[in-house]
Amino acid sequence: MQTSVNTSHNQESVVTLPRLLDQRELAAYLGKSTAWCERARWAGVGPRYVKLGRHVRYRADDVMAWIEEQAQGGA
Repeated sequence: MQTSVNTSHNQESVVTLPRLLDQRELAAYLGKSTAWCERARWAGVGPRYVKLGRHVRYRADDVMAWIEEQAQGGA
């Protein structure tokens, strides 16, 4: 999901920002616990994340890419 930001200075422009999930939102989306999210992050096996100060956030695109990487079987 993308968020649009409209700035009204002298010219009209739209910036599309990526959706950021916190750990609780990620856990709910994946059907996992927040503890699992922490362990996966520490072990380097979960979705990519960004640190904003002391806050951890997950970009929706990175979460979807990680899910695709987890696909098993099939042709």
